[in-house]
Amino acid sequence: MNNSAKSGSGLDSALAYLADVVDQRREAFKAGQIDPKTSYTALLFSKGDDGILKKIGEEATEAVMAAKDSRQSQLAAEQQKRLVGEMADLWFHCLIALSQFGLRPEDVIAELDRRLGTSGIEEKAARKATGQE
Repeated sequence: MNNSAKSGSGLDSALAYLADVVDQRREAFKAGQIDPKTSYTALLFSKGDDGILKKIGEEATEAVMAAKDSRQSQLAAEQQKRLVGEMADLWFHCLIALSQFGLRPEDVIAELDRRLGTSGIEEKAARKATGQE
């Protein structure tokens, strides 16, 4: 697996591109231009908030199980490949949810950037103190 951090900007652009496609499909679905019977993305949007969020839960569970299997197999290549696939599914469905709620991956990246240099423990305590937790 590639551990390089050098592809950071490529990651940003890849997520932005995929989010653009998702947003275009959402708009096409709303306009009646794509059919949920022929487009998986349209199918997800047709299920509304609850259906999209339920799917994220399912995908998160599958990613957790793949991670556990990967660890149990001592990071065997086949299990690592499965974990990457499950994470890709989870990320995709998260992009669907962001689009559904009028958000973009850039919003998430900006939040992660804001948190850089702040201890996770401090960040959690600050959210709890302001009632955001």
